[in-house]
Amino acid sequence: MKPDKINTKEVIKSRAFMLNMSIFLGIVINVTLAFAAHKLDLPVYVDTIGTIIVAGAGGLIPGIITAVVTNLLCGFFHNSIVYYAVLNATVAVLTSWFVYRGHHKNPVKVAGIIVLFAIICGGLGAIFEWLLAGQPEYEYITDAIQRISQSRGVDPFAVFIALNICLNIVDKGVSLLIGLLVLHFIPEDKKKALRDSIWKQRPLSPKEIKDIEKKRSPHSLQTRVTMLIVLSALSITIIMAWISVSLYFENAKEMYLENAYSAVKFAAQVIDSSKVDDYIRYGEEVEGYKATDETLAKILENSSGVQYLYVLQIRKDGCHVVFDVDTPDTPGGEPGDIYEFEEAFEPYVPALLSGQEIAPVESDDITGWVLTVYHPVYDSSRRCVCYTCADVSMKYLSGYVSQYILRAVLFFSGFFLLIMCAGLWLSRSYLVYPIDSMTYAAGNFVYERDDLYDAADLARHQESVEKLKGLEIKTGDEVESLYKVLCTMTSDTLKQMKDIRHYMSTVTQMQNGLIITMADLVENRDSDTGAHIQKTAAYVRIILNGLKEKGYYVDKLTEKYMSDVEMSAPLHDVGKINIPDAILQKPGKLTPEEYEIMKTHTTAGKKILDQAISTMQGENYLKEARNMAAYHHEKWDGTGYPEGLYGEVIPLSARVMAVADVFDALSSKRCYKDAMPLDKALGIITEGVGTAFDPKVVEVFMDHLDEVKAVLKKYNEVSGLS
Repeated sequence: MKPDKINTKEVIKSRAFMLNMSIFLGIVINVTLAFAAHKLDLPVYVDTIGTIIVAGAGGLIPGIITAVVTNLLCGFFHNSIVYYAVLNATVAVLTSWFVYRGHHKNPVKVAGIIVLFAIICGGLGAIFEWLLAGQPEYEYITDAIQRISQSRGVDPFAVFIALNICLNIVDKGVSLLIGLLVLHFIPEDKKKALRDSIWKQRPLSPKEIKDIEKKRSPHSLQTRVTMLIVLSALSITIIMAWISVSLYFENAKEMYLENAYSAVKFAAQVIDSSKVDDYIRYGEEVEGYKATDETLAKILENSSGVQYLYVLQIRKDGCHVVFDVDTPDTPGGEPGDIYEFEEAFEPYVPALLSGQEIAPVESDDITGWVLTVYHPVYDSSRRCVCYTCADVSMKYLSGYVSQYILRAVLFFSGFFLLIMCAGLWLSRSYLVYPIDSMTYAAGNFVYERDDLYDAADLARHQESVEKLKGLEIKTGDEVESLYKVLCTMTSDTLKQMKDIRHYMSTVTQMQNGLIITMADLVENRDSDTGAHIQKTAAYVRIILNGLKEKGYYVDKLTEKYMSDVEMSAPLHDVGKINIPDAILQKPGKLTPEEYEIMKTHTTAGKKILDQAISTMQGENYLKEARNMAAYHHEKWDGTGYPEGLYGEVIPLSARVMAVADVFDALSSKRCYKDAMPLDKALGIITEGVGTAFDPKVVEVFMDHLDEVKAVLKKYNEVSGLS
């Protein structure tokens, strides 16, 4: 056993090493080809050949890991490629399914999957690229789109999608064909070893996996673990993306505010504070006004994130315009124009009137959602004559944030897939598959039969133990410890069951011996010397088997019931122990009085066996012995004794014994008669159908006459019956 265990462990390590190497080589192939395409400025990525090979040979999860890691590594030399991990993961999913189903051997289906790859990767890739950059990445692609859209009158975005799908037909077509060619030359045993690497044990067969899936509950461990991993990976991804977006927003806001402060401070330095009142009154007529306005325009142009730049003088009646720089979308106000105080600024009016500095003010006015920065301009006497003001558009900022959110979602979706696949891989390898395998292998230890220790049950349990030991689970953790304990427990239980069966067999033999001895004691008092108890027991067995073959009394004829009836059949005449020898051994016909005494052997037998049953607990075979002893002289039409029962009210065991007993009495020599010819005895049995005997019992008795004759030949020496 030790060498096998070592070999199993080494095989598991070898399979894991092969898979890790295949993933590594797949990533190297992808990254190398993507780097070459990037350096050659090609409009394709060529980064899925390794993914296709790994997914086709090793399965879904290794393929997804190869795809996602490839995109993350390619991000070091090609920034935008990291956002397409989800598309390459889709290639891995479809390839794994495609190869697993065997569709890769059909040229038509290969062409179909290439088109599907192109539509998914090309179509979605074009949408992602357009949303991220607003235009294609390559200038020559942009030029081609413009020429086509202008000449055909088609929307440029639609042209871009169609063109990108065509490019991906080439990209994914070449990648898939190369990948399938490589897969063709990989030996099947190597592919199987790669697919089996997820098992930290002996891999289960497809049939075993299917059986496990059928029995799996909707609330199974695999379902719960999968849900936990998916939710955890999704939560981590959302939290990481949210933190990233929040930090980006805060940093961008701080940067734009810093630019706005720089702009208003610089603007304050170029304004002649002594001419502010003249600027308000006369505007461009004042010397230096136009030059100052042009300088402010340049400050605005060079202040990233600042949407508006203007100068106001704060008075009680409102904000008087000194300068208001024109922008392409909004013309500035004229000198002397008065703006009313907005609601957001009302708390700051007293501070503004007194010339104090205030914190940035966030407002939502006619210019939109803005963050306004004010900086006082002082004259030579340190009196605030006006404020230079800059507006940072929050909508403009939120636009950048929206694009960043898209980038974050696409980027972290790759991490989500990577975390999820790694978690599912580990949980299935080290937890779900081993536990499912142990449950399946040990399933035959669930007792489903009445007789827990018969040969069939023991064989079934032996097979279960061998299956369990054959799993060779090597997780190296608590699951492996549980597996070893379970193997020991089932082996010990099986040994105990074998011991108990041996003891039960011994007890059963003793019981049978006592039954035969007791029956012989009764028979020896009778004048019948024809092995009556042996023959009737044999006839009973023949009839019971025949009834079961015919499908009669299916609910009643269990293996235990048939065994009980056959074993207790010799006791059917135990009540004769109470009959006097003079009557029991009388060579002639009994008188009516003697016959009545003889009939009491049925009630006497019932009483004897009832007393025996009362000393034993639970179900036991003596209950059927009592039924046969008490009612084997009842008749189907209700004319029998001792109670006049009829039809199926008579216990089945007694109806079977009635035919066996009467036939043996007819076909055997007794002290008061000779053995009747077989044909005549069978005729009497047939005549009793529906009156003395159960028709179904007689039917199967007559159907098995060859077996009946074999019993007669064995126990009778009457030549005419053999």
